[in-house]
Amino acid sequence: MKMDSDLLHSPAVGLAEEEEADMNDWKLPLAFMKKRHSEKIEGSKALAQSWRMKDRMKTVSVALVLCLNVGVDPPDVVKTSPCARLECWIDPLSMSPQKALETIGANLQKQYENWQPRARYKQSLDPTVDEVKKLCTSLRRNAKEERVLFHYNGHGVPRPTVNGEIWVFNKNYTQYIPLSIYDLQTWMGSPSIFVYDCSNAGIIVKSFKQFALQREQELEVAAINPSHPLAQMPLPPSMKNCIQLAACEASELLPMNPDLPADLFTSCLTTPIKIALRWFCMQKSAKLVPGVTLDLIEKIPGRLNDRRTPLGELNWIFTAITDTIAWNVLPRDLFQKLFRQDLLVASLFRNFLLAERIMRSYNCTPVSSPRLPPTYMHAMWQAWDLAVDICLSQLPTIIEEGTAFRHSPFFAEQLTAFQVWLTMGVENRNPPEQLPIVLQVLLSQVHRLRALDLLGRFLDLGPWAVSLALSVGIFPYVLKLLQSSARELRPLLVFIWAKILAVDSSCQADLVKDNGHKYFLSVLADSYMPAEHRTMAVFILAVIVNSYTTGQEACLQGNLIANCLEQLSDPHPLLRQWVAICLGRIWQNFDPARWCGVRDSAHEKLYTLLSDPIPEVRCAAVFALGTFVGNSAERTDHSTTIDHNVAMMLAQLINDGSPVVRKELVVALSHLVVQYESNFCTVALQFIEEEKNYSVPSPANTAEPGNLTPVRDSPAIPRLRSVNSYTNIRAATTARLNKSLQNLNLNEEGGPPAFSPGNLSTSSSASSTLGSPDNDEYILSFETIDKMRRVSSYSSLNSLIGVSFNSVYTQIWRVLLHLAADPFPEVSDLAMKVLNSIAYKATMNARPQRILDSGSLTQSAPASPTSKGTHIHQAGGSPPMPSTSSSSLTNEVPKPPARDQPATRPPYTPTLGGQAPHSHQFPRTRKMFDKGPEQAGEDGDEPCGHRNYISAVLQTGLCDWSAKYFAQPVMKIPEEHDLESQVRMERQWRFLRNTRVRRQSRCITQRGVSRLDDQIFINRNPGVPSVVKFHPFNTCIAVADKDSICFWDWEKGERLDYFYNGNPRYTRITAMEYLNGHDCSLLLTATDDGALRIWKNFADQKNPEMVTAWQGLSDMLPTTRGLARRVSIYLDRSKQGGAGMVVDWEQETGLLMTSGDVRVIRIWDTDREMKVQDIPTGADSCVTSLSCDSQRSLIVAGLGDGSVRVFDRRMGPNDCRVMTYREHGAWVVKAHLQKETDGHIISVSVNGDVRFFEPRTPDSINVLQTVKGLTALDIHPEANLFACGSMNQFIAVYNSNGDVISNIKYYDGFMGQRIGAISCLAFHPFWPHLAVGSNDYYMSIYSAEKRLR
Repeated sequence: MKMDSDLLHSPAVGLAEEEEADMNDWKLPLAFMKKRHSEKIEGSKALAQSWRMKDRMKTVSVALVLCLNVGVDPPDVVKTSPCARLECWIDPLSMSPQKALETIGANLQKQYENWQPRARYKQSLDPTVDEVKKLCTSLRRNAKEERVLFHYNGHGVPRPTVNGEIWVFNKNYTQYIPLSIYDLQTWMGSPSIFVYDCSNAGIIVKSFKQFALQREQELEVAAINPSHPLAQMPLPPSMKNCIQLAACEASELLPMNPDLPADLFTSCLTTPIKIALRWFCMQKSAKLVPGVTLDLIEKIPGRLNDRRTPLGELNWIFTAITDTIAWNVLPRDLFQKLFRQDLLVASLFRNFLLAERIMRSYNCTPVSSPRLPPTYMHAMWQAWDLAVDICLSQLPTIIEEGTAFRHSPFFAEQLTAFQVWLTMGVENRNPPEQLPIVLQVLLSQVHRLRALDLLGRFLDLGPWAVSLALSVGIFPYVLKLLQSSARELRPLLVFIWAKILAVDSSCQADLVKDNGHKYFLSVLADSYMPAEHRTMAVFILAVIVNSYTTGQEACLQGNLIANCLEQLSDPHPLLRQWVAICLGRIWQNFDPARWCGVRDSAHEKLYTLLSDPIPEVRCAAVFALGTFVGNSAERTDHSTTIDHNVAMMLAQLINDGSPVVRKELVVALSHLVVQYESNFCTVALQFIEEEKNYSVPSPANTAEPGNLTPVRDSPAIPRLRSVNSYTNIRAATTARLNKSLQNLNLNEEGGPPAFSPGNLSTSSSASSTLGSPDNDEYILSFETIDKMRRVSSYSSLNSLIGVSFNSVYTQIWRVLLHLAADPFPEVSDLAMKVLNSIAYKATMNARPQRILDSGSLTQSAPASPTSKGTHIHQAGGSPPMPSTSSSSLTNEVPKPPARDQPATRPPYTPTLGGQAPHSHQFPRTRKMFDKGPEQAGEDGDEPCGHRNYISAVLQTGLCDWSAKYFAQPVMKIPEEHDLESQVRMERQWRFLRNTRVRRQSRCITQRGVSRLDDQIFINRNPGVPSVVKFHPFNTCIAVADKDSICFWDWEKGERLDYFYNGNPRYTRITAMEYLNGHDCSLLLTATDDGALRIWKNFADQKNPEMVTAWQGLSDMLPTTRGLARRVSIYLDRSKQGGAGMVVDWEQETGLLMTSGDVRVIRIWDTDREMKVQDIPTGADSCVTSLSCDSQRSLIVAGLGDGSVRVFDRRMGPNDCRVMTYREHGAWVVKAHLQKETDGHIISVSVNGDVRFFEPRTPDSINVLQTVKGLTALDIHPEANLFACGSMNQFIAVYNSNGDVISNIKYYDGFMGQRIGAISCLAFHPFWPHLAVGSNDYYMSIYSAEKRLR
């Protein structure tokens, strides 16, 4: 942190202690700022990968047509004297004409064979038209769909004609015979490549294109009109896939310089190094290399394909340079087509770039189709000249004295250039020119390590870099390198492959095909490899087994499961996460792997990760266990037991602090639901039936409006009701209470006990056994709900012995009900989908027959989902009737029993106006079947929209989102650590602002505040203020009413934002805290059902977003909570609804203390997003106020019974209560622990007595008496003030001696209107400002005298 302190020694910061304060800001941890909070959990958009060759091709046949007629010059070219004579490096006049012709043909074939040894070569020397025709048609016939090359040397015949003809001979060589390009096209077919080495060769290219167009038109005519004469003829082949290389433009003659070969173009294309060296020696600059002659060039030692020799190295450099020029100049798709699709074509085109450079120096322009941009001036040619220079300068000594050959520095220099690009470059720039060279260097042992390192750093720049490297053709090289056993390459190769697979996962097939997966299996099993490299290896393996059976089989044989299980407890969290994901993927829909996992007790080893400190790891473990139970193979009793075991372990995560984990939990449980669908349908029917019975209102109420809301008229789909008005709640409730009490005895009479994981919050709307429709309706007395909770948790979660199947399903159903009421919308949406799907199927299947009485409990259904008929026994003992149950695995649509079947029980008559069984309804006032299909047909055919409803829709993108980590830059400094970044500057500005606020406010409070009644802000809030909270450093104040939050700027007096908190109607916000107030603030809201929500982007121009939400307290005791708002605020606080939820936040440790209408203080670690401690309060009443001090690890709680209790959180749950003060006789409104090392406890009760305690002594050290009938109170942390709000409509502000310094009864302005009853008040943490909310909707802020602000 040294650099930061230097940055902060700015003139704005004067005192040494202020600098210290600033440093403290830098050191404070930030809560809820991880990637999972700031990003949407989804994979990156897949880039369309165009690097794969759609159609790799081979040139399999080559026709070499030479029309030389040695000794006879054609009539239309006047040759110079002396003239270029060499053909294929042979002087035709040095032997008899026939022998010369044959030698030249043989040589040309050898030159081509250097580039493509496997092709079939056919020479046609001085041919006739028929010979050419025969040759071309036979080659095309043999080549089938592959490419054929036609090489034409026309040095002994006239130039091509404008009519599109080239010349050959008659049988006895007395005449030149024209051969139409049109015919040549017909014989050669497509795909083909043509090389024309003759003067005016450009004419042929033009004619070729015209004929090709003509063919296309003929094809179109024939296609449109089958009776046309053209359609009767054999169709001409299309010429689209033809490539042409011509020696010069249409109007140019070939160079006749006697120092050059006559077939200069052919020499460039087939012997590039030889001609390049000769040409180099003919330039003026060659005089700088003394002693190098043309004769010496002939003697360069080595072979072209041996890269360690001078000749081989030059050839290698030449390949690298021409490839690089092409990649940098050509459009990507053209580069792919010409330089990557076919080895021979690629070689010819690389050499064509040289031909262009050499021939242009003799005023000749080679032509190609497709046309290339000019490349002869490219800067890389200078690198070539230098390499040739360095090589040739060594020649005399190597040949004469036999000295060793010094290798060229070319590749090392190019790698350095690439490195410079990587280190110096900016974000948005052109790709590095040297990329193709890095590729070439991978082949060399000398530079390989460095090249791989640089390649890895390049790929790390992001997905665009990976796509670029793949388009250059890196793939086969890095695939081949996996066969290397060199240990030093392992980290580099693993990194590179992780990058490639993060961008293009389709490479999984290539890896398995080449046994590449074995490489990564060995890296993963190598305990000497650093954890990060094993992480990448396991990521790669996770991609290989992802929805790819061949990969799953290969990795299963490679012992992947055992390897992964060994690393589940590795200290590196990312490795644990990916090991779990990899396990989840290998047994996803792949049964052999699942059984292998069972044998290694994989599921039990994964259980430890369910309590991992890192939420992403918990997520991955849930994912793995979800796919473990989600296999659709046949079930045996053994596997069913395992599934139940896993399900009950997963159920414990129901109140995990991270929504990402809970979303994954819903998906994991949905796999189980799909697996045992018939059993879940049974449970669903039972719940629905019970709920229907509860919901029949007493007859007196049926006429009341708002009681029944019909949704659809058909009896097939259950109708939904929602009770809106408060008036009929009581009546409906009493009618149902008796009913529910009867039902709760079910478990005592017969059937196995149902149990709930750790008291499933029965308060949270949907998880009560009733299934609470719309929630305002179920304001049950505390006794009833408590009875339900006790009954449902007869057996504890951990004792799985004696659990019948049924109770597991009931249990998981309850868990899903609980998740459907989750405060985080994405979690509840997913859970709703699962419940909807099953409830829908259950009601559809049950339509034709009577559903069981709520009094009867279903017998344990057969364990295996394969036995589809679930027998439902009637309580009376009449014969069972098969319940047809469909399965979304098989998608069979069961037909209901035929109408004429003898009914075994009275037909089902819906009560209340033809209602079918009631659906389960959930909070958020959403209807159960809102996404359900339209009315189904009478015969019960399932609408197709509902097939695979769950499995298709339900996924959380977690794995793809986790994979994004590998696609993004890993080596780059994160922006917040980059001292120059915008983020860092903004943070620095905020910390300086904080220091200024602290310093200025301290000046005021140290002088002492003598009065505090100057009204600096007043405004009417949209709802009655229930909690107010000043932002510690900016001029924003948050005001909560029952379920929304309003933000005001108290300096400008304007409203900044107002948004809905998302809590259900029957709950209210009871506490708020700013998290990260010193930096990027988040707002935490707590509601009295125990839910916590955290918001960002409020009070600025953006839309507020929920960062996270969770059930902070799962077992809130909902006293008369729903009615509490009807009881007026004037009543004594203690007689109202409970304290709701109270919280205290500790920024230094990232801990959040929560309590309220519960018997514990629960501590959450926001970094781990999990509960770390439950401290029992040991009292029978609610906690009304919490205050903590991280330095001393103390927590002070004020309680509803008047006691103040002090806890030391370092001690065990039985010893941690270190002090209890019982001096107050009534409800404690506020207990405050001063933060100093010897800070006191100040507590105030509703009777207005303020008591000061020293935590080490058992009695109060001071007592003051303030106003009676206190409704709100706050204590200023800095200024030793406290303010009391009374229901008698006034505010009194006291100093620490108990003297009243201000009494506020009237608003300023407004004709001096009287203040309403005070509903809440709060001091600013630094400034002497007091915010007051009252029952008349007004929100006002009072401050010390104006001049002090």
